[in-house]
Amino acid sequence: MTKASWKGAIVAVSDDTIVIEGNHYFPPDAVDADCLQPSGTTTICPWKGVAHYFHVVVGDEENPDAAWYYPDPKPAAAEIRDRIAFWKGVEVG
Repeated sequence: MTKASWKGAIVAVSDDTIVIEGNHYFPPDAVDADCLQPSGTTTICPWKGVAHYFHVVVGDEENPDAAWYYPDPKPAAAEIRDRIAFWKGVEVG
């Protein structure tokens, strides 16, 4: 079982993650939606496409752009469509 946690709260847990470039991509239903707030940030990966971001929120604390997903990935990354990955201090393991 893989978990993602930040500030002592578990924000995602699943035994169905996909690991790409060392990042675990969680299915959307494995992530606590109450811990995510949409962000306007996007970035471009040459082979995955345009990533969209969420702020991770626990209590009154916000970790800006600490989660991302690909709503419309390029064909090479189709398996991670809408799956959510974490970074910026979110512990995954």
